[in-house]
Amino acid sequence: MTAANMLRAERIKLLSTRAPWWCAAIAVVVALAYTALFFGFVPLEGQTGVTSTQVASALGRTVVLVLAILAAATEFNWGTMKLTFQAVPSRVPALLAKGAVVGVFSGLIGLLVGFGSWAVAYLIKPAADLGLASGADWRAVAGQGLTFFLTGLLGVGLGLLFRSPAFALGFALAWTQVLEGLVVLIPKVGDDIYQWMPFFAANQFSGPDLTVSMLKLEPPLGPWGYLAYFGGICVIIYAAGLMITHRRDA
Repeated sequence: MTAANMLRAERIKLLSTRAPWWCAAIAVVVALAYTALFFGFVPLEGQTGVTSTQVASALGRTVVLVLAILAAATEFNWGTMKLTFQAVPSRVPALLAKGAVVGVFSGLIGLLVGFGSWAVAYLIKPAADLGLASGADWRAVAGQGLTFFLTGLLGVGLGLLFRSPAFALGFALAWTQVLEGLVVLIPKVGDDIYQWMPFFAANQFSGPDLTVSMLKLEPPLGPWGYLAYFGGICVIIYAAGLMITHRRDA
């Protein structure tokens, strides 16, 4: 099977079910709704420019993580992964195609979240300084495509490692919604550890988020350093999922 055919097959498998479309819609709607509430109720002086328009990007990223996990893990439940490996016995090319398709789809959702959130904020507070006038402004908005793409790879990797949607989702949601937040409660070293948490790193690519100012943190890396750090974690987990799936029975 050629690379084009594998990509086409993965695209059909992903987009022929309702779950990815529902996840995409939820990611965009939740992010835009939260942004509208934030800019509707927070005083103008409490908003920090274009970076603050991405205040809800983490919510959309969490939904995309769920989407990517389901895209990989449910194939083991339905038996479609076994059929895929019968057509592509070497396995790795098919898994690379899956990562590419899910990653690109996730990245497109990220662009919708980024530009959609910025547009909503601009409409609600036209007097605020929200023009895309610098590279940092464009990175904050368009950069959501990169972080969402990497999140898609991370989700596929977790789905391949766990093979169970329930276990993979439980781990991912516990980590993103509970464990990363609890780290800051560790006496003396909690703040330092928190600045190396994966999803904190993803948030910093858009610029310092609200947690940085609230906790008075001094992040050790810049935006591109944090993107490289988050990307490295995502690629390692994705590669681990590929290697384990390549060696185990489907």
